[in-house]
Amino acid sequence: MTNKIIYWTATSLVSLMMLFSAYAYFTDPNVSAGFTAMGFKDFFRIELGIAKILGALVLLIPVSPKLIKEWAYAGFGITFISAFIAHSANGDPVSAMIMPLVALALLAVSRIFQAKIS
Repeated sequence: MTNKIIYWTATSLVSLMMLFSAYAYFTDPNVSAGFTAMGFKDFFRIELGIAKILGALVLLIPVSPKLIKEWAYAGFGITFISAFIAHSANGDPVSAMIMPLVALALLAVSRIFQAKIS
């Protein structure tokens, strides 16, 4: 029972973070400006926002196929590492660099405990 609580807590937190950030990607002009400042084209922001919504849903829906969940975990892992690198290279505040690492740690906990409850 404890493993399920840890799994669902970590998974819910990661998924909520991804859903909130996807929402900001579509609605917050500051986020759009941040992508532009880092040299990314606008289509990448939209593509990433859609991918975050889909990935969050895959992690939250219990009947999602295991292989699809693995792709979601891998995609989020790459996204978090890339976000850390982009924020570091852009000279952003430490808080902007730390958040992707926190998300990566939560993602790892989710993945580890997903294997324990399967």
